Amino acid sequence: MNKMKLRGIGLAVALGLGSIAMVGCTTTPAGSEASGPTARAAMDRDADATLSRLYSTVPGTREMVQRAAGVLVFPAVVGGSFVVGAEHGRGALREGGRTTGYYSTTAGSIGFQAGGQSKAVVYVFNTAEALQKFKNSNGWTAGADATVAVGKIGANGSVDTETVKQAVSSFILTNVGLEAGAAVGAAKVTRISL
Repeated sequence: MNKMKLRGIGLAVALGLGSIAMVGCTTTPAGSEASGPTARAAMDRDADATLSRLYSTVPGTREMVQRAAGVLVFPAVVGGSFVVGAEHGRGALREGGRTTGYYSTTAGSIGFQAGGQSKAVVYVFNTAEALQKFKNSNGWTAGADATVAVGKIGANGSVDTETVKQAVSSFILTNVGLEAGAAVGAAKVTRISL
């Protein structure tokens, strides 16, 4: 084989190994994967904090969530990538202000990318039908099992009226605030036991 071909193969192997190593890297504190009452209480606290942050970042979302059939809150979706990317997080489903279940989300992507990040993802089920379809599913995928509208801010700085009219809306929060126009992609959501 010529040197160029060997270098190409070597680079591909290095990128592949780097991708695997990046997926294993997270900023999740040790012990956060625990289960039982402590894990549920911690998840509920984190979901409360995420919702409070959403309410202070996007005026009108508190009222939107109060009128919604349910809200699914993932306080920390951690992703790592180097050519191949993966994201994972755990969250709580709230109905009428109380937690009714716990879920995990996982998404992957392929393409030129590098780095890692953490973000909060909130799905608002604006209709009872959308929430029931989600709860009856055996693994729900955003975009495939339901159209998920990106939460938008209107000219007045509050949540856009069209966002409230959608069956399912999503909001993505980063360290700097709302990630405007960011879609959730094909995130797979599955019920878990904590």
